[in-house]
Amino acid sequence: MKEPFGGLILNVAFRMLVPFTLTYGVYILCLGEFSPGGGFQAGALLSVGVLLARLILGFDTKFNVLGKTSVVLAGVGTFLYAFTGWLTLFGGADFFLNYNYMPIHMEPQHEMHAMGIFLIEIGVAICVMMTIINLLDAIVKRGDEDGSAQ
Repeated sequence: MKEPFGGLILNVAFRMLVPFTLTYGVYILCLGEFSPGGGFQAGALLSVGVLLARLILGFDTKFNVLGKTSVVLAGVGTFLYAFTGWLTLFGGADFFLNYNYMPIHMEPQHEMHAMGIFLIEIGVAICVMMTIINLLDAIVKRGDEDGSAQ
């Protein structure tokens, strides 16, 4: 798995498919509050873009996330989710994730609600993306150690 998998056809398909996948992942993340989708689906699409790049171009690709960095980023996503809930509690809410009590004051209440949901979606997307990458890294590493992935 350390060497690139692709040839000419895969490289051309990669250059057309991966930017679309990453752009669509960001689109799903940004519009997850108003339409079906959100953090989980966006994280899955973003991880597919990174993993396709890794499969076709190898580990030398520009937007590759490896090892401890991906574990740390998964923790950052989880922390962002939890921090958004703590912000509402510190703002005087009676329960976790009551967005009307965000300490950032905006004139219409629905804008505070939308910002709270967007922060949650970003945290979930980062956590899901990095978790999928970590799982597949662990599977590939185990296969390389056993020699059964050849």
